[in-house]
Amino acid sequence: MSHSEKPISELGFDTLTDRFRHSLTCDNSANTNKPDFRELDLGSPVSPLRTRTSGPAASGLTTTSSSSSSSGSTSGRNGPNTVAKRSDSGGNNHSGELSGSVESSPTAAESVRSAGGSRGFRPSHRRSDSGGSHPLIYSGGSSVNSPAVNVLPTGNICPSGKILKTGMMASRSSKTDVLGSGTGNYGHGSIMRGGCATKLGGGGGGVEGNVASVATSRGLGGGDLVKRAMSSMDPEVVKRAGNEQYKMGHLAEALSLYDRAIAISPANTTYRFNRAVALTGLKRLAEAVREYEEAIRLDSGYGKAHHRLGSLILRLGQVENARRHLCLPGHLPDENELHKLQAVEMHISKCTNARKIGDWRSVLREGDAAIYAGADASPQLHACKAEALLKLHQLDDADSCLSNVPRFEPSTTSCSQTKFFGMLSEAYPFFVRAQIEMALGRFENAVAAAEKAGQIDPRNFEISVLLNNVRLVARARVRGNDLFKSERYTEACSAYGEGLRVDPSNSILYCNRAACWYKLGLWERSVDDCNQALRIHPNYTKALLRRAASNSKLNRWAEAVKDYEILRRELPDDNEVAESLFHAQVALKKSRGEEVYNMKFGGEVELVSGLEQFRAAISSPSTSVVHFQAASNLQCKQLSPVLNTLCSRYPSINFLKVDVEESQAVANAENVRIVPTFKIYKNGSRVKEMICPSPEVLESSVRHYSF
Repeated sequence: MSHSEKPISELGFDTLTDRFRHSLTCDNSANTNKPDFRELDLGSPVSPLRTRTSGPAASGLTTTSSSSSSSGSTSGRNGPNTVAKRSDSGGNNHSGELSGSVESSPTAAESVRSAGGSRGFRPSHRRSDSGGSHPLIYSGGSSVNSPAVNVLPTGNICPSGKILKTGMMASRSSKTDVLGSGTGNYGHGSIMRGGCATKLGGGGGGVEGNVASVATSRGLGGGDLVKRAMSSMDPEVVKRAGNEQYKMGHLAEALSLYDRAIAISPANTTYRFNRAVALTGLKRLAEAVREYEEAIRLDSGYGKAHHRLGSLILRLGQVENARRHLCLPGHLPDENELHKLQAVEMHISKCTNARKIGDWRSVLREGDAAIYAGADASPQLHACKAEALLKLHQLDDADSCLSNVPRFEPSTTSCSQTKFFGMLSEAYPFFVRAQIEMALGRFENAVAAAEKAGQIDPRNFEISVLLNNVRLVARARVRGNDLFKSERYTEACSAYGEGLRVDPSNSILYCNRAACWYKLGLWERSVDDCNQALRIHPNYTKALLRRAASNSKLNRWAEAVKDYEILRRELPDDNEVAESLFHAQVALKKSRGEEVYNMKFGGEVELVSGLEQFRAAISSPSTSVVHFQAASNLQCKQLSPVLNTLCSRYPSINFLKVDVEESQAVANAENVRIVPTFKIYKNGSRVKEMICPSPEVLESSVRHYSF
């Protein structure tokens, strides 16, 4: 059984809407194509940059969808004027077309009675599953709303002008009953019979099709209807089954049925239109554009297809193409879409002007405004935001923004030839990616992206300049790295300098040249180049490491400690950084004339059992953290692993533990009545006391008193 032939009972309601989210990517499969990071040798510019991983804090969001119900009754005059149905190809009859795009279509709940019969068909409702003399005190250890049955319509649906009473049997007509046009989601539309229409609610979004088939499908079961439709050679039967699946929110099943109808009658414009609407609901925008264009090719005067295509192209930020379809001669344009088009056009124009003068904050603001005005699926506007963030030295944000650029491949020559900032629209996201990849040190990716942009728009001057620069910088970096490996540091400095003359804002080349200066003993120059790199990329870990090491060579201990402390926060489990910080702190104390003796780096949590041992331990020049505990206390047991982690994370601090039940003399001397209690000492004096702290509070205090 094919996917589209599955019974509806086997199909999940919430699983059938795919999200259209793809990233514009270049080949990044090779492990060799990575930014520089630090190895044990802090001076090497060739070693890759250690990347920082984010914490594990991630939350899952569970959403439930509620089935909404729209009920409807139809009535009309029985007469000789029937609506002829055409199932053959080549017709311009658009009866039975989907009249709205569905983001998430609710399930239709209706009661339909057939003429001459009393049996009603009721749809089934779906739910989506989505110590001493004193006593020692120990511390203590979405609802889913189902629609009502047989919900009746609001308003009167009576083309003849007569008001039907609730429950009144509607006489069956041989005319086609259709849900008319609108702009909202399914469940609201106009039921039309014989040219008359009465609104059920707000905008459209339903389907056009025979109401009698609704009753039939309810009685037979949706799965049976789909199975019969997929084996039918009548495209109208297949289309109506597709409309039913669409109205129930089963967009993937509807799409399969429309595909079947098109296979039988490939030149029918309505089937093409309905398929495009289903594709839009599935966020497959590029395919939807192609399908609307095919419908228009078959019928150039198909106004609704032009309108829908114009609205979709506007979401992609293609203003001129959108205007051509929205303002079709002989058709009344939609005022809301025109206002949206004008707003998007205005913000893109302001964004273009700001980019010309390098006002990147305005570029960022106007690009955001254009997206919110209606061009939400535009790859170019999202890439524009990434470029602005790059120019504002927010490299991490730029990289994140670029990863969310929607992917869209133009379907026609007219779409592919549209311009954005003077270059072909399709080339611009690659142009931006090349800049960001180069700034991050992924030079091979940068060259590939620039070459792709050049292939798309070989005549654009801005792209040609970028491609040439990327190639020159990549070659300079490779040559500099080879010379550094050969310990020809002076020549390596020159090679990196050549690259910086082409790209004076490349933080990677500055940091690599700083490593050469460090090896040559020119630590002032090393600090200067690290400063340049950090102005461009403030979170550049390797530049911080090299600057701290260079300042240590210059005996600028305060500056070195400052950088190491930043790195300690960024890399809390890096023992090498912790040791470097410890030695810099000791050197700083010595430079200030403070007494420094018996200071050691690292160790384990020391068990203290006697009063003399305790007093000797807290008299150390280092900060001491003492955990007063009891072996029988649950909270003390829970905090012991935390203390072990802090011991490795803050190796310059002495961590001690005292069992108050076995060392009552220490507990009495320190007046400990409750466990767990933590006390922090410096030079024998208590500076902080915490009773039953949380792990977060404990670490915060340890960090504060670590020197």
